[in-house]
Amino acid sequence: MSSGDYYQVCLRCGVEYGYDWNTMRRTEKVGRSTAVQNRGQMNRASGWRPRARRIHLDSPIQFRITPNEPWSDGQVRNVSQSGVYFTTEGTLPMGAHIQVIFTMPQEIAGQENAKVFCKGRITRTMEALDGDHPNGIAFEIVTCEYLHERRQPRSAEAHV
Repeated sequence: MSSGDYYQVCLRCGVEYGYDWNTMRRTEKVGRSTAVQNRGQMNRASGWRPRARRIHLDSPIQFRITPNEPWSDGQVRNVSQSGVYFTTEGTLPMGAHIQVIFTMPQEIAGQENAKVFCKGRITRTMEALDGDHPNGIAFEIVTCEYLHERRQPRSAEAHV
């Protein structure tokens, strides 16, 4: 808060409450709402929204920027319902569209060994500060299909 007081945000409705560290309890409403109350949608002006739950894992991912280029390899580090964070040796351009193949965690897919083909847009890149660690890439999922429900993408069949 601009006054320097502590506050909490209700994750259901987005209302901000004061917070008392002595009693470890939230207090009165602070008079503003971070979310639109009637449907729980986040207020575009505030830009605040709760992060989706991340599922940490270490599993292979194949990716490419264009359908005609060969698949590259990386390692998934975490997945949520809206996006994926993975590491790779190469760099990718921010905002680029990406195609990926990986195994979606059971907590999200509802089944084991759910290999998926997703299309997305790169939202964050993190270059390693040293040459000993891979670069980090985050992308939001735009579309996602189970591979058993469709024909596997051309040239990925040998890799899957």
